[in-house]
Amino acid sequence: MSDVVEKTLTALPSLLSLDSQPGSAKLSSTSKLGNLIRGITELTSKHEEEKLIQCELSSIKEQVSSPNTTMMKELMVRTIYCEMLGYEASFSYIHAIKLAQQGSVLEKRVGYLAVSLFLNESHELLLLLVNTVLKDLQSTNLIEVCMALTVVSQMFPKDMIPAILPLVEEKLNHPKEIIRRKAVLALYKFYLIAPNQVQHIHNKFRKALCDKDPGVMTASLHIYLQMIQENPEGYKDLTASFVTILKQVVGGKLPMDFNYHSVPAPWLQIQLLRILSLLGKNDQSLIVLNADKC
Repeated sequence: MSDVVEKTLTALPSLLSLDSQPGSAKLSSTSKLGNLIRGITELTSKHEEEKLIQCELSSIKEQVSSPNTTMMKELMVRTIYCEMLGYEASFSYIHAIKLAQQGSVLEKRVGYLAVSLFLNESHELLLLLVNTVLKDLQSTNLIEVCMALTVVSQMFPKDMIPAILPLVEEKLNHPKEIIRRKAVLALYKFYLIAPNQVQHIHNKFRKALCDKDPGVMTASLHIYLQMIQENPEGYKDLTASFVTILKQVVGGKLPMDFNYHSVPAPWLQIQLLRILSLLGKNDQSLIVLNADKC
């Protein structure tokens, strides 16, 4: 077996928590997911793959429909793998939503992952996830809040944004930086699909730009780049702030995690330069003046 497949089999349990036994470092020989991956790599034709996957999906469909199923998490991961290979498993979509709604934290993690991979923003089943997202956004469990914000930032029904917008706004003041960062990304998603619904919180975007955590600040730049592309005149007063941030980045003031091959946050530098180019497009003196002030 190739090194790539071996590495995949080794990484999957820790990534998806399929094996709850301590010290388990790889998929066991009896793991159905492991057997599926190994079986596919040993096939010699597309026809054989189709036959194997259809057999696998039939088995999964029968098991997820059983009221006594206790392996829903692994069944869902096997379904994700089949869909990754291009085989539709629409029968499992409702079960992915149920797993996100009713499972333990680890099961919810797999359920949310499956939903984000299976569905799109216009899928009718996505409406069934709204109440779950509302509940998880109000949870005291940090992981559940993170999962809800993550799925919201990837896809959410446009018509249901008003229902969760106050909760997402509230997370901008959360003491944990990861929550603030994900809240900013969720608001960025809202801005892309329904800009009129987030017009009233532009001042909070400015607060995110000045957040003490560089990750939150970086996330806010996505929103500003989009807004400045649409209306550069409305944000010229922030030019000095963007120049200051760029000088801090170039000066190596950000944590080492942001560096790439010893270059300080190159993608962040590019984004800031794009913003400044838009702000100074018709007034180059604006950038020079603010650079001299900083």
